[in-house]
Amino acid sequence: MKIGHKLLSVLLALLLINIASFAQDVLSFVNPNIGTAHSRWFFYTPAAVPYGMAKLAPSTNGSYGNLQGWEAVGYDTRHTSIEGFVHFHEWQVGGISFMPTAGTLKTVPGALDKPGSGYRSNFSRKNEIAQPGYYSVILDDFKIKAELTATKRVGFHRYTFPKSDSSRIILSIGNVQGESGPVTDASVEMIDDTHFQGYVITYPKYVKTYDEGGRVAMYFFGELSKKPLAVGALNNEKATANQKSSKGIGAGLYLGYNTAESETVEIKVGLSYTSVANAKLNLKTEAEKLTFATAKAAAQNEWRTSLGKLKVTGKDNADKTKFYTGLYHALLGRGIASDVNGNFPRHDGSIGQLPKDPQGKFSYNFMNTDAIWGGFWNITQLWALSYPTHYSDFVHTQLEIYKERGWFGDGIANSNFVSGVGTNFVGLAIAGAYQAGIRDYDLSLAYEAVKGNELGYKNRSVGSGKMDTKSFVAKAYVPFLDADRTDSTGSHFSGSHTLEYSYSAFAAAQFAKRLGKTTDYQQLIQLSNGWKNIFDSELKLVHPKKADGTFIDKFDPLEAWRGFQEGNATQYTFYVPQNPKALINQIGEKTFNNRLNEIFETSRKNAFGGGKTIDAFAGIQSLYNHGNQPNLHISWLFNYSSAPWLTQKWIRAICDEFYGTESIHGYGYGQDEDQGQLGSWYVMSSLGLFDVKGLTDFRPTIQIGSPVFDQSVVTLGNGKRLTIKALNNSESNVFIQSATWNGKVLNQAWLYRDELMQGGTLTLKMGNKPNKNWGAKLAPPSVQ
Repeated sequence: MKIGHKLLSVLLALLLINIASFAQDVLSFVNPNIGTAHSRWFFYTPAAVPYGMAKLAPSTNGSYGNLQGWEAVGYDTRHTSIEGFVHFHEWQVGGISFMPTAGTLKTVPGALDKPGSGYRSNFSRKNEIAQPGYYSVILDDFKIKAELTATKRVGFHRYTFPKSDSSRIILSIGNVQGESGPVTDASVEMIDDTHFQGYVITYPKYVKTYDEGGRVAMYFFGELSKKPLAVGALNNEKATANQKSSKGIGAGLYLGYNTAESETVEIKVGLSYTSVANAKLNLKTEAEKLTFATAKAAAQNEWRTSLGKLKVTGKDNADKTKFYTGLYHALLGRGIASDVNGNFPRHDGSIGQLPKDPQGKFSYNFMNTDAIWGGFWNITQLWALSYPTHYSDFVHTQLEIYKERGWFGDGIANSNFVSGVGTNFVGLAIAGAYQAGIRDYDLSLAYEAVKGNELGYKNRSVGSGKMDTKSFVAKAYVPFLDADRTDSTGSHFSGSHTLEYSYSAFAAAQFAKRLGKTTDYQQLIQLSNGWKNIFDSELKLVHPKKADGTFIDKFDPLEAWRGFQEGNATQYTFYVPQNPKALINQIGEKTFNNRLNEIFETSRKNAFGGGKTIDAFAGIQSLYNHGNQPNLHISWLFNYSSAPWLTQKWIRAICDEFYGTESIHGYGYGQDEDQGQLGSWYVMSSLGLFDVKGLTDFRPTIQIGSPVFDQSVVTLGNGKRLTIKALNNSESNVFIQSATWNGKVLNQAWLYRDELMQGGTLTLKMGNKPNKNWGAKLAPPSVQ
């Protein structure tokens, strides 16, 4: 049968409309403004693509810096003025701000509480659009429309000016931005009528603390669509007309234009962490033929593809907004740091080179990444489910660090160690990748590094964390130190360290077992039971011990920061993910269920941790704190304690009540969304899938909860498809009555992950009263 060209064109057009309609629906459910009160530096960067180096965003207070190195900074929904649009937003990495202005030349952004004190401009959120891959706003003071978009390594600006003979673009290069820390050097210069280049070098707080002497360098090469009529230089003190370069702290340029009404100036900015030449190459390779409009279209299509791997349907659009905004943040954080030619920054200042595969493509990307502390209960599970290439990139990045430094670095900023928690779960995350089937790296090297991370202590770098490994290996617990420090003899955070090291030793043990390293396995699996050494059988709580083996006195189970980092004994007692049944037996199953259920009943009254206090640490002295990492698995522990219906109840309550759709109530109230972790938790839990063990078991399992959505269709990382159906699902029908897996009756609240990854259909019949028999008889294996 022949189809006429005209009819074929119509059919294709209709098909494209339908695809675009679905894709636009996905984008419409992402709201980057959710949770933008007290949000972290990476969090609000709408003009970016998944895992991009170029993360462009408006800044309301980025120039204020970051006293302790980690606090909320950048964009805050409570602010009403913008000081510039910044290109780099990564953990401990920030720099290069542009700002279009008009009228009297001002050389500094000015203060939030002093209108007119600088070139910042007021704006109304009615005139602001934030979508994945695109941002626009009207700058009220100048009547300028600013628009942003990006490719992986190139930022795009489009400024629409009013009629004016004093239109300008400020290039602020040598000034503090966000988490970047002090600027140590900077340069910007016009190299011809329409091209500029330069760099900024910073010394972030966490580099100074954990990798003294390191630096973070950012390079750029930009192209203007229109030659400026005037160019002048800026520094911290003054503006100098007719000067086309500026160097040092405070370096910047201003570009002057006479503009007609609605005249636009577009800018493309190639970025790099290695050199100006590579910034130029990144620009040429990714953006030479792109306009702002085509770059925006490409960025949003890339988001459609990535977000579209998970398709959820249900009656409540707010749930979809939570889901896709959480997924957006998970795909936004931890951006690439390598160039199009495979160059990447090394700690010693040299330039590394990525290898190519047999097809001539680079085998992986090098990354900048926040610490993976708690990431095994959210983001690595999401990566392993549908985005395994990024999990692979993470593993390869850490192995590159190991080859250069001899240690994993946990948090990484341009190969500098920037872990702020003093522990190091990289080995656990790599062991989890291996057990999840991600194995495209040197296994011998990976195992050597994982083992060293758990057992090694000689000449250990402070930035690699775990400075108390020696004491843990010797005693199978970490002794408590009164002083606020960690060294080879113990730690002030000895309780949480003992629990964390026990868990990571388990992960390494299972890795060793897989590779036939029997002796290592026996040592590591014995260490994985170290948590028992600080379990107080009278209190049925974990209780830090001193070096002489006695429990510390003046013990308050709700006291944070004494024995426990970012938490307390009540919260951390449940931190035995490697063997939940052993913990349940120590406490007693009935007592365990009653206590944990009461914790959630009480915590529900306080928004599951932090109440309405806008502070990242608001919940660390509470019974349960969903706003921080140590607690994120415990709502799933009922699957191990013969009460899976309570897991179903509480994960749905947390999804419904802790997570919001407002600018202030997004992830709790100002909680600690470390580069996509809390968003990832929502994604996994709302699908009804989770692994308490973080994929580290010899044969990982996936535990089943209560899906938020009527149906979810997941494109798995291997290309197969998983469908999850929740029949008779509603806000009140949160309890599983019965289940089938690929048509066969399923009476347990878990599946082996390798079975799940073959694809198929999980069907759950839901109801408003718990079926206390379903899933209760056969718990997921605690010991394999």
